[in-house]
Amino acid sequence: MTLRLQWNDRLDQVLPELIELRHHLHAHPELSGEEHQTAALVAGELRSYGWRVREGVGRTGVLAELGPTDGPLVGLRVDMDALPVEECTGLAYASKRQGVMHACGHDLHTCIGLGVARLLASEPSLLTGVRLLFQPAEELAEGARWMRQDGAIDGLDALFGVHVCPALPAGSIGVRSGCLTAAAGELEIEVLGEGGHGARPHQSVDAIWNAARVVTGLQESISRRLDPLHPVVVSFGKIDGGRAFNVIANRVRLLGTVRCLDAAVHDRLPVWIEETVQAICRSAGAEAVVRYRCITPSVFNDSKLTALLEDCAIAQLGAEQVLRLEQPSLGAEDFAEFLQEGLRGTMFRLGVAGPDGCAALHNGRFSPVENSIGVGVEVLTATMLAWMKGRSELDRKQS
Repeated sequence: MTLRLQWNDRLDQVLPELIELRHHLHAHPELSGEEHQTAALVAGELRSYGWRVREGVGRTGVLAELGPTDGPLVGLRVDMDALPVEECTGLAYASKRQGVMHACGHDLHTCIGLGVARLLASEPSLLTGVRLLFQPAEELAEGARWMRQDGAIDGLDALFGVHVCPALPAGSIGVRSGCLTAAAGELEIEVLGEGGHGARPHQSVDAIWNAARVVTGLQESISRRLDPLHPVVVSFGKIDGGRAFNVIANRVRLLGTVRCLDAAVHDRLPVWIEETVQAICRSAGAEAVVRYRCITPSVFNDSKLTALLEDCAIAQLGAEQVLRLEQPSLGAEDFAEFLQEGLRGTMFRLGVAGPDGCAALHNGRFSPVENSIGVGVEVLTATMLAWMKGRSELDRKQS
């Protein structure tokens, strides 16, 4: 029996249970840093498969190991948190928590991690050690750093990751070597003016009008002051200001995000944004306080690990289902935090769109094809076993 058929048989047994688990997780989502019940479920499942489990890694994260405790070690990271999004899917297993939803597919990621754990636990022997990282708080871009601070990647030689992609059809995956995602920052701007009567705006400094000029002025400046070959996106998601309909506001607070693919450009953005905002506000008599926080760097996929994953995916799925992504994404992923100290890693995109497509990530109607869980499990299990075999053979040759 071929490996492909062996795994078909094993996945046929495991997949219904993974989908049932996904329904439970989807119905009971937990926000970033609050994944207590999710972590408890994950830890219990892993122990039942025979894994060595540590809880509370990175606050609410779970770490599990299997196989030899010395020598090479390969890892898989999946995330667990949900978003503050109201679900509008109408599914029978829709979120039971008002205003909280797995709108980014992390419930699928968690079940993929558990599926890999099931298949690896059924292997008669593992050639190297394996570590699974079930990460909290990816949506805040905090969880990876928390887990890293707790030693979650200590001793790892390679790390794999996955993220669902509604632009790709279910049954397929997308791979890309090099830059996969953008560097991201959080931007806070306080526009400070002088309050006054709404009937006499000339006697005040209108913070709302100045804030509007900041929003539009930054967008216009990007198109004329920055190199269009190195795209930059600034998006404001929250505006607070004003107390009454007839009072000129003296303060407005803008919250937004900044995305950029080029590391050198990203490093210069805080100063450029500060100068641009201050110039806009000064021209109308207002002041500004600008705060910029780097959220996460770009995910940079290791070429050798990406090639290994691509080869294994082709062997399992067929070449027509393995797509090379021509462009990186301006989305961000704190998987990048794990790769900042020399650890090699790669992340791939998992297709989840049905025949009628799939709503975008972070959308209340996001509803992926859940059988894609099996594709993720299959690709990652094959890749990790291939990595173990290659590393074991290399060590034998060198000894």
